[in-house]
Amino acid sequence: SWASACLNCNKMYGWLLYDNDVESFSFFFFNFQVAAASGHTVVLVDQSDEILKKSTKGIEESLKRVTKKKFADKPEAGAEFIEKTLKNLTTSTDAVAVVHSTDLVIEAIVENQEIKNELFKRLDKFAPEHTIFASNTSSLQITQLANSTTRQDRFGGLHFFNPVPMMKLVEVIKTPMTSQKTFESLVDFSKAVGKSPVSCKDTPGFIVNRLLVPYMMEAVRLFERGDASKEDIDVAMKLGAGYPMGPFELLDYVGLDTSKYIIDGWHSLEPNNPLFAPSPLLNKLVEEKKLGKKTGEGFYKYK
Repeated sequence: SWASACLNCNKMYGWLLYDNDVESFSFFFFNFQVAAASGHTVVLVDQSDEILKKSTKGIEESLKRVTKKKFADKPEAGAEFIEKTLKNLTTSTDAVAVVHSTDLVIEAIVENQEIKNELFKRLDKFAPEHTIFASNTSSLQITQLANSTTRQDRFGGLHFFNPVPMMKLVEVIKTPMTSQKTFESLVDFSKAVGKSPVSCKDTPGFIVNRLLVPYMMEAVRLFERGDASKEDIDVAMKLGAGYPMGPFELLDYVGLDTSKYIIDGWHSLEPNNPLFAPSPLLNKLVEEKKLGKKTGEGFYKYK
């Protein structure tokens, strides 16, 4: 999934590739929703009208949930907000026409280096020279993605967090090749859509996931050693640390395949870092296709 935003003319154009990854799909229509709700004109682009209809319906349902809370005492204002937001959203299946008129492209497809590189390489041929490219990757090196294009100085990271309408943070990642002008444009865009940006270097996991993923992996190791049950670990972190979810609940929510892909990638970069050591149990569950909530079973079973 990728979107593009015209920073100077207050427009946002978008491209969404639906690849049966429900979490990625959910993330990006929420991102379009946030852009449209903040006054940007959004053009949602995909390969078929069927997928575009699903995306639009998802945005409408999400907006209804948001306005139910935001305008609890003012239903008329809520209805007006939904109508105004949806007026900022149109759809198209012509990706080339969209990318030809963009200032910023934000990619949010599957967390796979090769697939992302192929996408950026293709878009690089059609986007204007001044266009900034950004990735929403949560774990891959921005520098390696930038190397697939001819615009390394106009390439950075914009990592949003789920659920996008509620989470205020955006990690803005600057590589050694990212120009200061590009970085400032990414910061300005983050603020324009109502987010709070933080500056990150291009290191594994940036800030949040660099702390979060090793925490989850250490919980798995704690369980593997037999030091505590997964249920007790989850309860301990929720009641003792005040976390909304325990590490095993969070792993199942994120997807065990996604977590394995992230930790394997970091381990290949820093094989001697004990924080990035692979987990035999995690590997076993992924091999058995027990990937968490999306498959009905991971560390826990779901009906």
